[in-house]
Amino acid sequence: MRKGVVFVVALAVMTMLIGTGCTDKKEAKSDTLAVITDTIDTTSVDSLEEIIAETPMPKAADELFDDFFFNFASNKQLQRNRIVFPLTVKTGDESHQVQRQEWKMEKFFRTQGYFTLIFDNTKQMKLVKDTSINKVTVEKIRLGNGTVEQFQFERKNGQWVLAEIDNISYANTGNASFLTFLDKFLSDESSQQQSIENPLPYYGPDPQGEEENKCVNTEIAASEWRDFLPELPTEVLYNIDYGQTNASSNQKILMFKGIANGLETQLVFKKNGNDWRLVKLNAQ
Repeated sequence: MRKGVVFVVALAVMTMLIGTGCTDKKEAKSDTLAVITDTIDTTSVDSLEEIIAETPMPKAADELFDDFFFNFASNKQLQRNRIVFPLTVKTGDESHQVQRQEWKMEKFFRTQGYFTLIFDNTKQMKLVKDTSINKVTVEKIRLGNGTVEQFQFERKNGQWVLAEIDNISYANTGNASFLTFLDKFLSDESSQQQSIENPLPYYGPDPQGEEENKCVNTEIAASEWRDFLPELPTEVLYNIDYGQTNASSNQKILMFKGIANGLETQLVFKKNGNDWRLVKLNAQ
């Protein structure tokens, strides 16, 4: 996933995650990073925050939502300028208006160093690079209380803006069944043990280290699945909906992706009756 120049600098300095993938996994571009970091005091997070806030977002960043969004989540001034104020916030049948001076910067998943996405299949992943999309929903899923804060973005006159925020329950999302399952799965080890294929099909760097820098198809013990992930979210889970949600799907792919390096781990879940089960792990 491409990042806006400003955000790449900040996150590459702040965090690196997940490690080295297989040789067939393309490395994230870092030529811009090498040039810019020579002139930045990377020992000061405050200095980085100031530089980010003072640096204009490239116009080309509005072509892809992800390029815009990473800048939006890191640049306080840009964020305020790209919100339609007064901003309507809806909760059920009630709504209220947030004025510009009341807004507090929302950093989304930026501070955790990775982000998550939910897809029904690999074909839907192509939507991430679709420049024709004009509406995207960023979901802040609050694990433990069954609610989702949906940030509704629209592209108007060639620029992405935050147009509205909707607070809804799991039941009103396209991923209701899966979110209800994940809520327990991510926080309850006994639930994990009961909901994972054993042995678990695996594709990625050889876990035995015998095939160095090559991806292999093999199996791992169910108890090892967490070794391939960053710290599991237990309070908040994020998702970006590019229009791919399909409530009737019996498959879900939960992707963990490092912000600085772009490396990813995919958890493939299948639904049998009312039960979801982790059936494959892809680490790339």
